Amino acid sequence: MTITTLSSREFNQDTSRAKKAASEGPVFITDRGKPAHVLLSIEEYHRITGKRRSIADALAMPGLTDIEFDPPRVSIGLRPADFS
Repeated sequence: MTITTLSSREFNQDTSRAKKAASEGPVFITDRGKPAHVLLSIEEYHRITGKRRSIADALAMPGLTDIEFDPPRVSIGLRPADFS
């Protein structure tokens, strides 16, 4: 895996070079000498992030049916507003 570093200016002037380099490994894009972005091939992105999942899958928490949860009932009383 080859890591390539390009300045923002180099990236803007030669995006095809950056895309070719991304097929060989990550491309770090710097802004004022500091890494600001990373360009990856879609295959590498999927490899890193794992399988795609829906928002419902991401929010689902398997095994919650085994957890007992019985919160106490809360009574909130109302009182008149004090406008003084």
